[in-house]
Amino acid sequence: MVGEPVTAVIFDFDGLLMDTESTSLLSWEYEWSQWGLELDRATFFAPHGGDVSDQRYASLAGAVGPSFDRELSHRRRETYRDDLHRTLGLSAGIGAWLSEAAELGLHLAVASSSPLDWVTGHLARAGVGDAFEVVAAGNEVDDHKPAPDVYRLALTRLGILPGHGVAVEDTPHGVEAAHRAGLRAIAIPNPHVDPTRCATAELVLGSAAELTLRDALRKVG
Repeated sequence: MVGEPVTAVIFDFDGLLMDTESTSLLSWEYEWSQWGLELDRATFFAPHGGDVSDQRYASLAGAVGPSFDRELSHRRRETYRDDLHRTLGLSAGIGAWLSEAAELGLHLAVASSSPLDWVTGHLARAGVGDAFEVVAAGNEVDDHKPAPDVYRLALTRLGILPGHGVAVEDTPHGVEAAHRAGLRAIAIPNPHVDPTRCATAELVLGSAAELTLRDALRKVG
């Protein structure tokens, strides 16, 4: 892969383009508090992509007991989360990277374990939906990250070989998925990920604001 010209950058979505990982955590903490309980942050984030809401509601139901009302809980949590999203923008430096990518003539894609409507809805609200030629989503593939499926789908839709693409990820299982698809990876760990866990990436940054996109791509070879 090293030395091949980069023609495309493929971004993860949750926790990377926008910090929806934090809003998810906050919404679940809020919902646990409505039952007089405290969420265990240490076990909250799953080591893989995909929707784990059923497991989270099951944990909450077990803690609450027979009085638990899932419909009420779900409606209340989503209302709280959606209110947080009204003011949620792109992560630091991402807007500049998207603009720079256009100037460099790079193809842009999203490869996310989340459903398509979740990703496209947030991108549209942030005003950057048109920046991406391709969006590959979790509900379009068989297996979630660290499986490489969604990255392979993005590569197929872009019409490029893996050696010409670089993935940008925020979790170790995302970096693994990118590597398994044959991509080089830049890791920008979200606030809930220990950066040392992403050390297998070709480059680890604190935020996209640390380097220009051009310089970041140079560093990954």
